[in-house]
Amino acid sequence: MGIVSQEAIVQLQALMDRAAFMAVDEPLKKTFENVHQGYRAETLVRFLKAREWSVAKAHKMLVDSLLWRVQNDIDNILTKPIVPAELYRAVRDSQLIGMSGYSREGLPVVAIGVGLSTFDKASVHYYVQSHIQINEYRDCVILPSASKKHGRPITTCIKVLDMTGLKLSALSQIKLLTIISTIDDLNYPEKTNTYYIVNAPYIFSACWKVVKPLLQERTRKKIQVLPGCGRDELLKIMDFASLPHFCRKEGSGSSRHSENENCFSLDHAFHQQLYNYIKQQSLVTEPAQPIKQGSFHVDLPEPAAEGTEIAKTLESELPKFENGNGLSRSISGIKINDD
Repeated sequence: MGIVSQEAIVQLQALMDRAAFMAVDEPLKKTFENVHQGYRAETLVRFLKAREWSVAKAHKMLVDSLLWRVQNDIDNILTKPIVPAELYRAVRDSQLIGMSGYSREGLPVVAIGVGLSTFDKASVHYYVQSHIQINEYRDCVILPSASKKHGRPITTCIKVLDMTGLKLSALSQIKLLTIISTIDDLNYPEKTNTYYIVNAPYIFSACWKVVKPLLQERTRKKIQVLPGCGRDELLKIMDFASLPHFCRKEGSGSSRHSENENCFSLDHAFHQQLYNYIKQQSLVTEPAQPIKQGSFHVDLPEPAAEGTEIAKTLESELPKFENGNGLSRSISGIKINDD
């Protein structure tokens, strides 16, 4: 880390330690503690990286994020289970995300089924709630546990994006994906070390040519498109047991495995632990109150400029792919979060 970087960290630290911030805005102080989980310097670096090391811009981004957390009660989102369990299972079956294990360096391996996610079993608010809950569980439970186990700060994860089943269109999904991406961009920056893209069909290659030039350089550097299911490359950084199910055999799709192996399924150990954790937290915070059905509403942000540009470009370019190649219209989204 260079001198400029160290100076920026010290300056941002000073701004966050100002008496006006820490004494008057007690809710901001509390939520900041929940964000950094004892790793303040690493948290400041994430926001500085997201704003190209501009102290003023990073400070504004961080304070805006803390205000968002307070205004939307994000610190309590892990006490709000999605009930009944059948509804949560429907969310899991249509918003394919899970955790399959850890890399050899101790980074959590997050799997995302981009191509087969449908987002058609619940309202937008349930999908947003579920996404933020997974983020918060990762940051408040998974990463601190990994840091303690390895005796050093582990503040990022690896994401493996499965493009199995990716098709053109279903452009309505781009709006939801852009909302989720914007939440991550603004409030969970630089949480992903590397994105590995696997099982990429032809249409991904076509879309990638459109999207890649629109991404910031620091985001592009994180993305690696692997051949086939990516098994051989991923085994260089993780054991076989940590491979997502869709990476374990050439030609394997996201649905060709038992529910216990399928890290997207509610029956997988990760989701069982997450769901049970949220239910237990709900009983601790409101022991006398019955758990009621209803989504935890979060203010939906205006899409970030980068996300809006990508969405508009895809909307204009995808019909050309369809007309030129006779491809069916339905895309499950290819927005890459820089979180």
